[in-house]
This record gives sequence, C-alpha cells and structure tokens, in this order.
Amino acid sequence: MKAQELRTLGQTELQKRLHELLKEQFNLRMQQRTGQLSRPSRVKAVRRDISRIKTLMTEQTKALAGSGQ
Repeated sequence: MKAQELRTLGQTELQKRLHELLKEQFNLRMQQRTGQLSRPSRVKAVRRDISRIKTLMTEQTKALAGSGQ
C-alpha cells in the first residue's frame, strides 16, 4: 500500500484499515508460531503498512492542531 494512496483517505478510513492490518498481523504471528505461514515476507509488509498509517494519522492530527491556532 502506497503512502500516496493512503493520503487520500480520511481519519476514520485510516483507523478502519489500521484495525484490519492489526488483525492480519496477529493472524500472521499465530501462523508463524504454528509453522503454517506460507509467505513470511507478508509479515514485514503488514508491519510497514501499519507504520505508514500511524505516521499519516499523526501528520493529519498535527496539521489539524496547527491550523486551529
């Protein structure tokens, strides 16, 4: 998922995607522990997507706080 695509989403949509990715991350961790993980690279990709979303959410929050002054 590209950061440019995420920038077009609103705060609630980002929160929804974040929640979905956190669930997926949990499921991937469980698969990894039981030895059923088929694509280990997906763990890294999900972790980076979570980080991207959190960064964008922080940017949006700071931008709103900055424009309110």
